[in-house]
Amino acid sequence: MPQTQSPAAVGDNRMMNSLDNWLAHCERLHPKNIDMGLERVRTVAERMGLKFDCPVITVAGTNGKGSTCAMLEACLLEAGYRPGVYTSPHLVHFQERCRVHGETVQPDDLLPHFERVEAARKPFLDGGGDGEVSLTYFEFTTLAILSLMAASPIDVAILEVGLGGRLDAVNVIDPTCAIITSVDLDHMDFLGHDRETIGREKAGIMRTGRPVIVSDPVPPQSVIDHATAIGADLWLFGRDFNFTGDKLQWGWAGRGRRYSGLAYPALRGANQLVNASGVLAALEALRGEIPVTAQAIRNGLALVELPGRFQIIPGQPALVLDVAHNTHAVAALTENLDAMGFYPTTHVVFGAMADKDVAPMLARVSPLVDRWYFCDLPTERAAKAAQLQEVWRAGNTRKDVQASTYAGPQAALDAAVAAADPADRIVVFGSFFTVGGILANGIPRLDAPHLSS
Repeated sequence: MPQTQSPAAVGDNRMMNSLDNWLAHCERLHPKNIDMGLERVRTVAERMGLKFDCPVITVAGTNGKGSTCAMLEACLLEAGYRPGVYTSPHLVHFQERCRVHGETVQPDDLLPHFERVEAARKPFLDGGGDGEVSLTYFEFTTLAILSLMAASPIDVAILEVGLGGRLDAVNVIDPTCAIITSVDLDHMDFLGHDRETIGREKAGIMRTGRPVIVSDPVPPQSVIDHATAIGADLWLFGRDFNFTGDKLQWGWAGRGRRYSGLAYPALRGANQLVNASGVLAALEALRGEIPVTAQAIRNGLALVELPGRFQIIPGQPALVLDVAHNTHAVAALTENLDAMGFYPTTHVVFGAMADKDVAPMLARVSPLVDRWYFCDLPTERAAKAAQLQEVWRAGNTRKDVQASTYAGPQAALDAAVAAADPADRIVVFGSFFTVGGILANGIPRLDAPHLSS
């Protein structure tokens, strides 16, 4: 039976008449931006009676989570299902974090679910509650989005882990199937300083007797060991599923099914075949609950879209947007840039969080870069442009490369466009804030008059 919220709390909620107001409220609630642990968020979820009456696919990993979620969603939509998707962070608008039936939810649709979370975390008049629960921004907003999805008529829920897995707020929901994408070094202050420790954290989304798809070609042994220890149904890349391909098409083989003559996924980059292979394995593992036809898979992979993942914007000069924000992702970005062919000059707009190990990221891509445009980002967690430039200078060995600093991503891009020739290439990467700062003004069109003359 629902418990009664205190009058003071009701009055507070009446002031929360917009999504922006609720988000500002969430930012003030907890002393830490990240506070690992499930006890607080599980308490509130239980008070809310939060649960899903449909299959749940939870996706964890260092890189490739967003692409995996997008490909799952696209294939399920083509199969006639109604998926709900939760991903994070967003690029421009908070509501991008939730899609239902293929459409981004509207800000006002989220408001009653923020109210539900607030009511559940506060003390109650009848004394039935356990006292007020302090939630981080991510925990509060995750519960609100999960509440909206659980209340929506969806056939399958796709949930992207925010950080790690074992202690992430998403893990209060038991998945029907888990997917673990690449495992590499990132968020080491919270997850550990080696792949084995980080892998153990990500393995925490597994459940006994349920399928877990590991699409990392060389997973940490800790992932395999945890699956064995709890009795999960482990699907390993290279053992239980794999892919082959040439320049024109690719094929996939799993435990009981094969697909041949597949067109390459619409998401660019060689690493997307690894992500797509994990998607097909998950759909195969869940075939008894949510069967998907071969044609739906073909159509879904051909139509999938995801901004900011090696997104090439048509025009002159060429513009590439990528949210690569750790060494592993930057290595993939570098390979993809190298495969694009020759460009006289490559201009790079770069902004990053202060907790990132920037030096190896810059070193990995530097051989391809002729001009750097370092930029500030609109968050206290970001490194300053001048700091990034100093890190670059400390490791730079090329005398022919220039670098400058800017107050934000758009200012840096404007400078790059002004300096670039039509045959050049501009790359924007380093953070969701970096790419989002460009997309906030709409998809850029670089065929400016001075460039086409």
